[in-house]
Amino acid sequence: MALIEVKNLSKIYQEGESTSVAVDNVSLSIEQGEFVSITGPSGSGKSTLMHILGCLDRPTSGQYFFKEKELNSYSDLELAKIRNQEMGFVFQAFNLLPRLTVIDNIMIPLMYADIPESKRLSKVENVIKLVGLENREHYQTAKLSGGQQQRVAIARALVNEPSIIFADEPTGNLDSKSGAVVLEFLQDINKQGHTIVVVTHEKYVAESAKRIIEIKDGKIESDKKVANQRIVSKEGFIK
Repeated sequence: MALIEVKNLSKIYQEGESTSVAVDNVSLSIEQGEFVSITGPSGSGKSTLMHILGCLDRPTSGQYFFKEKELNSYSDLELAKIRNQEMGFVFQAFNLLPRLTVIDNIMIPLMYADIPESKRLSKVENVIKLVGLENREHYQTAKLSGGQQQRVAIARALVNEPSIIFADEPTGNLDSKSGAVVLEFLQDINKQGHTIVVVTHEKYVAESAKRIIEIKDGKIESDKKVANQRIVSKEGFIK
C-alpha cells in the first residue's frame, strides 16, 4: 500500500492576466518506510510540491491519496488534523519559539492533538533522548546552536509518532558538520521505519536518501533509486 499517491497533480498561480505553473501534471507514489529526496534548482517547484504533499497547500487539479483516502474534498479542519497527527515537519528556519524551552517547544504538537497532560512529558523526554539533547531540555531554544535547534525541530516532528516526516532544506542554515549530524538523525530515524521526504537543492543532501526525484519547471525529470546511498558517520562527516 502506498502511503502517498498523487495523480496528474498541478498547481497554477494566477496573478492578474499572467499564470505561473509551479507543479505541472505530476504523478508519483511514496511507500511506507521510504527515504525520498525531492531535488531541483531554485524555482523548480519542489517546495510547492512538498507543501501540497504535506497538506500545507491545495493543488489546482489532480488527485491526492493519503493512506488510500482521497484528500481533495477534505475541509481545512480535516487537513489540519491529518497534519498534526500523521505528519511531522522540519524547516530550514527551524520555526521554534525562541523564548520557550526545548521541552515546551516539543510539547506544542501534543497540546494541539489533545494528548492528556499526564502523558505529554514522557513522550517529549523519549524524543529528546532520541536526538541527544537530554542536557539541554530546560534551555531556551534561542540559546542553542543551529544544529541543536534543528535537532529540537526533528524531535518536535517525531513526538506525535507521525506516518511521515517532511524536511524542507533541513541543512540550509547549518554549517557542513552540523548539517551532516542532522542527516545522520534522519537516516537513523528512517532505519527505525519512519518515512522521510527531504526537499533540497544540495546534491550531497539528496544522495543521503534512498530515492531521488528530480524536478525541473514543475515536472518530474527523473525518479530513481540510489545505488550508493551516502551514509553519514557518527563523527558527523559524510563518507
